[in-house]
Amino acid sequence: QSLLCHLLSSSKWESNEVETSTFISSLGYTSADYYCHLVKNMIFSLVTELRGSQFNGLNVQGRVSASHVNAVSLFCLPLVTLPDLTPMLETLLLYHGGASKEILSSEFLEAVNEAFLKKKISLSESAVFSLWLRHLPSLEKATFYLVDQLVLLQLNSLEEVACVIKDSLLPQAASHPAIFRIVNEIFKNVLLETDGTPDVMTIIQVFTQLFLQAHQSENKQHKFPLTAYFLYHHQPLVKALLKRPFELPATHWSQHLKHISDMLKALVEDTNISSHADLFEIWFLVARFGEWLDIAAEQLLKAAVEPDALLWLLAFYYCPQNENRQRTQTMVEAQAVYSHLMMLFNCTVLSVKDLEAAVHGVTDVEQCCNKHLMTHLLTNFLLFSSGGHMITQEFIYHITKATDTSKEVCSLLIRTAYRINHNGEENQRTVKLLNELLQKLT
Repeated sequence: QSLLCHLLSSSKWESNEVETSTFISSLGYTSADYYCHLVKNMIFSLVTELRGSQFNGLNVQGRVSASHVNAVSLFCLPLVTLPDLTPMLETLLLYHGGASKEILSSEFLEAVNEAFLKKKISLSESAVFSLWLRHLPSLEKATFYLVDQLVLLQLNSLEEVACVIKDSLLPQAASHPAIFRIVNEIFKNVLLETDGTPDVMTIIQVFTQLFLQAHQSENKQHKFPLTAYFLYHHQPLVKALLKRPFELPATHWSQHLKHISDMLKALVEDTNISSHADLFEIWFLVARFGEWLDIAAEQLLKAAVEPDALLWLLAFYYCPQNENRQRTQTMVEAQAVYSHLMMLFNCTVLSVKDLEAAVHGVTDVEQCCNKHLMTHLLTNFLLFSSGGHMITQEFIYHITKATDTSKEVCSLLIRTAYRINHNGEENQRTVKLLNELLQKLT
């Protein structure tokens, strides 16, 4: 603010400090008050000028030249964090003026984005969305900044993760398909760079849920159909995955998952996938909707279902490439473990040795996909079976130590706790067990 006051007071008219002070005093202001009002009046004048040239019709279009707007954006550079300047920043970000090229300086756009990300300024959603649409480097930086924030944040609850993601405004901005696709590509690259760590996968899944919520609450008049965000995918599969679990009765979940599994199997096995890239795109589409995968693993244990379709869905998620018939072997082992677990499911008294027998020879195999799938099934068994809660802590400690899957188990427990809280399930024993486990593991 001092810098702006200095710029305003350095004009020729105000070169005589004594006369200026006398003039200010005669108006009944102190110097500080005078310059504060001068700042506000100047900003109001510029905002009115820009808004008038853009919205008052063709007869005034062009009154403000592109070079003038660019000069104003440069003038704002050292002042972007000044609260009084916020209306000016928003007006500039929303101003286009009919020019075919960007008229705001890239330095200005970068400075505003940096200030917004670091919470030094507060901007309206429309101004932020306009910033990211007109300056893609700012959108990329915002996405990477969010990922860095979440990776550094120790995941104790998905409520906390969801709060940080919502606060970034990226799920809301992703309602514009162009923004969605860029964020989507960044997530893909981050996932590949981190070898699909549970934390990153969970972040992407929560982001997808929040994006769907934002899209649902958007004004119907300006809403793009959801299929517009997944143009290059098998549309019936996309529509099935986009269906939120709360939109269906719980009794229909198993049938819906079987439908997803059957379509996916036909797409992957009955057609020629031209490259690993195509297979990855299909896998990433399914992985984004990880809530359905978690429900599939739960339904295998909690509901009377035909297991093959749901086991295949999980086997594809954990073993998508199927090189050397790896997924087939995973299915055989998963079916064997599942059958053994179901025999134990209603036992009220269990020991760690009982579960070790169920997975004997499986957790030592070199193929990591088997290990991850077995960990998923075993963790759910411990949470939902009659006697599993008695040995949960002992066995979780045993399995995470033996297979180095502590982050994976922790991520699964956090997702389960989040889903139970949001679905309002009243299984107090499971809720209590989840809380105890998370306190020990996080």
